[in-house]
Amino acid sequence: MRAVLIEEFGVEPTVVERPDPVPAPDGVVVAVEATGLCASDRFAWRGHDAGVVAPVVPGHELVGRVVAVGDEVRRARVGDRVLTPFVQGCGRCAACAAGQAQVCPDQEQPGFTHDGSFAELVALRHADTNLVAVPDALDAGAAALLGCRVATAYRAVVDRGGVRSGDRLLVLGAGGVGLAAVLVARALGAEAVVVDPAPAARRRALELGAVAALDPALGPEGVREAVGDGGPRVAVEAAGRADSLALGIRALRTQGTLVQVGLLATEPAVPVPDVIARELALLGSHGMAAADYPRLTALVADGRLDVARLVTRRIALDEAPAALAAPPVPGEIVVIEPSRRTS
Repeated sequence: MRAVLIEEFGVEPTVVERPDPVPAPDGVVVAVEATGLCASDRFAWRGHDAGVVAPVVPGHELVGRVVAVGDEVRRARVGDRVLTPFVQGCGRCAACAAGQAQVCPDQEQPGFTHDGSFAELVALRHADTNLVAVPDALDAGAAALLGCRVATAYRAVVDRGGVRSGDRLLVLGAGGVGLAAVLVARALGAEAVVVDPAPAARRRALELGAVAALDPALGPEGVREAVGDGGPRVAVEAAGRADSLALGIRALRTQGTLVQVGLLATEPAVPVPDVIARELALLGSHGMAAADYPRLTALVADGRLDVARLVTRRIALDEAPAALAAPPVPGEIVVIEPSRRTS
């Protein structure tokens, strides 16, 4: 098969020929239809994730067809169209038994702990725990994004933040997860106010339905005033920036909640006096287990959540190395389609 290979961190990878993967006894091999280029792929490529060992094929956000099945798999067959959460739970521990595979202590992640989906084929582990069926009619690019950024946004907004119809959500960062959070909020009947320093990202947030898109230079008081009602009850930090985290906490109303999703390269300082004085909550959110997907896919199926709107560019596998190594374009969401040919 052809695959993108990171041989040295921070150096543009190459497209190479690799042996076709074979399924583990409890795993499957999937022919990749589409795979998203996520911010965390760049994070790993730069060498910021200690768990990633080169050489490795990146990519964790995917959809495709099952082409091989391990002997122990009971819930998948050749020909099934599937995606997987980027966190693959082991299926045996207490967390997985409770439907909380996103915090499995023995989790694996394609593109991080083993070869991922920037390839024509990818091996997925613990299939009976981690595979999610995908309707044939769903656009491949949209389906791929359900594997990470959309599911991550959904769980952060709904399960961790508890956003309800009529709420006004503060979204800090208009990257993939932040923009997905805008769509999720709208699907729930809520509104989203976005904060991002890049004008292009703010424009993209407004195109997707944010009711306001603000420059963080406004500061917490300006953000609180723009949100109204004493500030947001819930904020989602999706930028992975220490200053964004601090801004979000200071902008919350009393007894508000900030859900932290963005990965930070260094440990940030948290404005603890604000947390104490106004009884604020700071929660983490780490993807979403396959067991929780039916609520998300129901929003997609009934048309309330049009994930395809997120995709701004589709590229071939040969274009993926340069796209991974390039600085991210504000508001852009890239999908790699291995069968696509370069023009």
